[in-house]
Amino acid sequence: MSFRLQPAPPARPNRCQLFGPGSRPAIFEKMAASAADVINLDLEDSVAPDDKAEARQNIIQAIGDIDWNTKHLSVRINALDTPYWYQDVVGLLENASERLDQIMIPKVGCAADIYAVDALVTAVEAARGRSKPIAFEVIIESAAGLSNVQEIAAASPRLQAMSLGAADFAASMGMQTTGIGGTQENYYMIHEGQKYWGDPWHWAQTAIVAACRSHGVLPVDGPFGDFSDDEGFIAQARRSATLGMVGKWAIHPRQVALANEVFTPSAEQVAEAREILAAMEQAKKDGAGATVYKGRLVDIASIKQAEVIVKQAELIGAG
Repeated sequence: MSFRLQPAPPARPNRCQLFGPGSRPAIFEKMAASAADVINLDLEDSVAPDDKAEARQNIIQAIGDIDWNTKHLSVRINALDTPYWYQDVVGLLENASERLDQIMIPKVGCAADIYAVDALVTAVEAARGRSKPIAFEVIIESAAGLSNVQEIAAASPRLQAMSLGAADFAASMGMQTTGIGGTQENYYMIHEGQKYWGDPWHWAQTAIVAACRSHGVLPVDGPFGDFSDDEGFIAQARRSATLGMVGKWAIHPRQVALANEVFTPSAEQVAEAREILAAMEQAKKDGAGATVYKGRLVDIASIKQAEVIVKQAELIGAG
């Protein structure tokens, strides 16, 4: 381990982030009653330009009026290359209640983007005397964003989470696909006459996870566009969880249960992790630095792996 210890990410469940457009206030109550850990009320892509002002007012009203229970409540503002984003920030922080937890910043390309929003948020908070600091989540959805992902992850102490936005990222990279996440039909290799499909999102996800873990930020997988394909969603979510991501977006209510299932350690996983910790504790008492568990070597690194699973389970149980 480096002398500079890896900071811990925020201690809160983030298995599923359920999205809903601010232009559809009729669904807000259902979102609040869902099993998602995070609610993302959207002002960006899912809201038409002519509807953005009304959507903003809908969200401001709902933040104070609806019982969001223990949900982490987030609003996705418009991108910084639009004329809407500053109105989103000022409108939310000057008029919404302090129940709002987080602002999601889309299409972040560099640390300066975070600085700009941070400066405006800080000024409004001070002017209005808001007592609860607003947290940030950013979306990496461009070649520039991924190239600068390390500096973005370190850009602000407000930053709690980072997501991959597959669709805009694919467009920025010039990828020949209209799919949003998941397997891409033409991304395959041939071996002995058989097709084998790879994961075109793997390298981007890995870069995001590494940046997040380096700076104490939660790495989150973004949307899976085909909400009728449960198996495809689960497959992508499992790959993301294996890489170290803590959760995934839901763009349809049916995806909430799928994400929660994947990103909640199973009883068997937790039991095995606890057994590994117990076996290593006994080895420590016996003066050994390693031991054998179910026919495989476990050592100090195994403790760290097992602790991740146990902590995840305890955090979800506490939430």
